[in-house]
Amino acid sequence: MVLYGQFESADSQMRALVTRAIQDRSALIAEALTPALKETDPTAPMALNLELAKYGSDGTVLKLMFQPPADRATGRFYLVGSTPPIRPEAVAAELDELRQRGILQRLSEACMWDASNEIRYKQADGSIELLTSIIPIRARGNCWVLTSTHVTSEFLNTSIGRPYWETREIRVAAVIYLVVAVLALLIAISIRVSLGRFRTVANEISQGRIGDSAFARRNVVPELSSVARDFDKLVHELARVSRQIRQSAEDNAHSFKTPLAAVQSALRPVRRAVPETDERARRALEIVDSSLARLLTLVNAAQHYDTATADLIDAPRVPTDLTQLVGEAARHFREILAARDIRLIRRLDEHAIVRAGQGMLEEALQNVLENAISFSPKGAAIIVTLTANAETVELQVDDQGPGIDPAKIEHVFERYFSSRPEVGTGSDAAVEHSGLGLWIVRRSVEALGGQVSAVNRIGGGLSVVIVLPRNGHQ
Repeated sequence: MVLYGQFESADSQMRALVTRAIQDRSALIAEALTPALKETDPTAPMALNLELAKYGSDGTVLKLMFQPPADRATGRFYLVGSTPPIRPEAVAAELDELRQRGILQRLSEACMWDASNEIRYKQADGSIELLTSIIPIRARGNCWVLTSTHVTSEFLNTSIGRPYWETREIRVAAVIYLVVAVLALLIAISIRVSLGRFRTVANEISQGRIGDSAFARRNVVPELSSVARDFDKLVHELARVSRQIRQSAEDNAHSFKTPLAAVQSALRPVRRAVPETDERARRALEIVDSSLARLLTLVNAAQHYDTATADLIDAPRVPTDLTQLVGEAARHFREILAARDIRLIRRLDEHAIVRAGQGMLEEALQNVLENAISFSPKGAAIIVTLTANAETVELQVDDQGPGIDPAKIEHVFERYFSSRPEVGTGSDAAVEHSGLGLWIVRRSVEALGGQVSAVNRIGGGLSVVIVLPRNGHQ
């Protein structure tokens, strides 16, 4: 559109220049004819066609009209010369057309006022002519009028006489632009379809429903072949890393557990050999037992952490009913809840479906419930609320524990963070809790495209909220 405006402005200037050139050319022709007309006797036969032919050119029609002094009152004119020549039998028709167009009246006005004029009109066959000038010529007291007519469609390829958008060049440019726009649209659609196919393949890979080289097999755009191969290579590399992490976790756990088991076995005869009265030795053995138990807990936690990391990379994302998982978690902690006299209140929406890897949500949910149970006093209640919205699923776990120091609540999901009070050596709490539970929860939830947060409840207790995209939409 900007280019069209620039070209239209240039064409407008060209039209003005052409019109002015035509006017000047007609005036020069009139000046050139004046000496010949002064020598011409109007009462004698005139042969002016040859004189006009000197100034005729392609696309230009010259007519020389003569008005005798006796006909000034009637406004009658005689056609005395033209180029191209007009046959005698066609002269009457030509004059009649000039009369119908109102041109003869303009001729009388030109003779009366001795002023040039211009007019534009359309011929009977539909072509447009620009009557650029009606120029009076005074010679021997007689009035001669030169009309110079140009066919606008043949003059310098300008748009004189019609809108600029009707010119051939603009219409050709519009067709070319339309073709290019259609091609660009088709290319854009092709790329969009290919990217959509890539997205479908990625979803199928995440669900474990497709094999190797999936992107390359599904791609139909040659320009995206290298990208498809790179994606396949990346998927293969991630699967290899996942297998290595699992293997490394198993090897490391086995390497640590073997000497720990040997130390525990070696302590049995030492424990039997230590007298009951030797309190210092007994205390040392308790410290060793507690440290060994904590080491074993940390080894198991590290193995569990590495396995969970491998699951985040490679585990298929499958539709998972979160409502059912909450029910299974409640059964898992049934005995612990009963032993501590803690009530579990469930407010669950049905069919809260999310897409997650095998075991990822079970582990996260169990860690949140375990954290709530461990901080809840006897006789307290834990409220689990599950709300399924149009786009998300929200899980909220509220306990009646002591809550968390507001200055530390931002760190609750960090690795190895714990707000538990200091306990004595050998405490079960010190052995069982490694500060990884809520950190694993955050990592798993964020890997599924969700968010997790924790706030202190009014009146005491902690509220943990997990928000996940429904049906796996991220």
